[in-house]
Amino acid sequence: MSNAIFQVPAPINEPVWQYAPGSEEKENLIKAINALKAQEIDAPMWIGGEKVTTGNKVAMHPPHEHKHVLGYYHAGDASHVTQAIDAALEAKSEWENMPWQDRAAVFLKAADLIAGPYRAKMNAATMLGQSKNAFQSEIDAVCEMIDFFRFNAQYIKDIYEQQPYSPPQIWNKLEYRALEGFVFALTPFNFTSIAANLPAAPAMMGNTVVWKPAETQIYSAQVIMEVFEAAGLPKGVINLVYVDGPTAGDVIFNHRDFGGLHFTGSTKVFQILWKTIGNNIATYKSYPRIVGETGGKDFVVAHPSADARIVATALTRGAFEFQGQKCSAASRAYIPKSMWNDVKAYMSEDLNSISVGTVEDFSNFVNAVIDERAFDKITAYIDQAKSDADAEVILGGDYDKSKGYFIDPTVILAHKADYRTMQEEIFGPVLTVFVYEDADYYDTLKIVDETSPYALTGAIFARDRGVIVKSSNALRNSAGNFYINDKPTGAVVGQQPFGGGRASGTNDKAGSVLNLYRWISPRTIKENRNPPSDYRYPFLG
Repeated sequence: MSNAIFQVPAPINEPVWQYAPGSEEKENLIKAINALKAQEIDAPMWIGGEKVTTGNKVAMHPPHEHKHVLGYYHAGDASHVTQAIDAALEAKSEWENMPWQDRAAVFLKAADLIAGPYRAKMNAATMLGQSKNAFQSEIDAVCEMIDFFRFNAQYIKDIYEQQPYSPPQIWNKLEYRALEGFVFALTPFNFTSIAANLPAAPAMMGNTVVWKPAETQIYSAQVIMEVFEAAGLPKGVINLVYVDGPTAGDVIFNHRDFGGLHFTGSTKVFQILWKTIGNNIATYKSYPRIVGETGGKDFVVAHPSADARIVATALTRGAFEFQGQKCSAASRAYIPKSMWNDVKAYMSEDLNSISVGTVEDFSNFVNAVIDERAFDKITAYIDQAKSDADAEVILGGDYDKSKGYFIDPTVILAHKADYRTMQEEIFGPVLTVFVYEDADYYDTLKIVDETSPYALTGAIFARDRGVIVKSSNALRNSAGNFYINDKPTGAVVGQQPFGGGRASGTNDKAGSVLNLYRWISPRTIKENRNPPSDYRYPFLG
């Protein structure tokens, strides 16, 4: 029986390994990639702590080598969703009543496993399954995942320590219950760490979870579940199912015990889910919590006082790392006319030096987009820009899917500030630039604010502090994560909690205490040590 508030080991951000030539870490990673690629894995669902197979096998392929088979996952149906819900509800009482420090200990152990014996395997699975290069995988599938678990453990303690004031003869208490029912985690392909955190964050607060990953992330999801099991996660706390979205939704959103949705994905899908939940609101025992991080049309604005070389570097990294498949990727840029020729020259130099290809060749900065559907959508934007009078492709623009889904980093110059690719989320290695007259800087900020329905990330580049202050105020509601003289990607847990508003989501800031508050249902308890024995108040005298 615990009778103390235990201190959590102080979290620090996990150091990023560099995988330099000849390093031991690089050799170990190459061995892990070769080992995984040499076998075809069998990927079951995980329900109630059991590995569930169906015989309905679906092949998994590396996006950069789509003829190679990494293995097969077992596709489920509605019955498996029901089984997962039942397992979550069965595990709920014991898990939510477990001392908080023991729940946290599971995920602190998971963090240590990822930092140590599972590091190479987690990276290798993400590199092969999602076509991330070694560095992009390291900052995501290893470092950010570790940070989520370690910092969230600290935030849990911080939450539980918050208690109300008690006047004489009264003892007021605040307890932090888990939500009633189960939580549904619906996760994306592009960040392995997000795929892990969306079920883990509610679970750390005492909830039990049904988790449906994106089909193109199932390969690394298997490693996440291996880690959870090795860390001692009890059966039924997180249940992993492989079903299509409508099948999962039909069961989950009509279930009386549906307690919350933790989502990262497209704005359109999130809006459909929200509407479905609203239509079914009378079905549920409690009002469900809805937490979502969705799309973005993230901007970079350069003031004439900015350094052209720094702006160009931010655009190259911000737009093209992980093939632009980040919710935060720089997708539209506003460059002053006086600076444009220099920025264009620097970017041209950068893009000419970038190689595109498989993740197994560590010299490739850009790899493949996630699948054929994404490839076709992205290249359609490029083709249209090539033929439109209001835009032109000035850098890149080539693509090839004969061996893998490869698209060269592409820069479109828009002749109108409201050109299509300045407004719509593309989710690929495509950056659109609009060149404005230097004197129109502040008018351009208004255009930035009004052009897109999203408000996820954005960046400004300027030297003058007065300009920075005015720009920040003008763009106050344009981005939930705002960057000054830095690219709009690369949020770090504990430093820049991530999330945006408007059409970009509920802004509940993954990687912060704000997100964890969404997965609890507080109860206030008042104990009166001297209760009254007469109903009469003094004013009656």
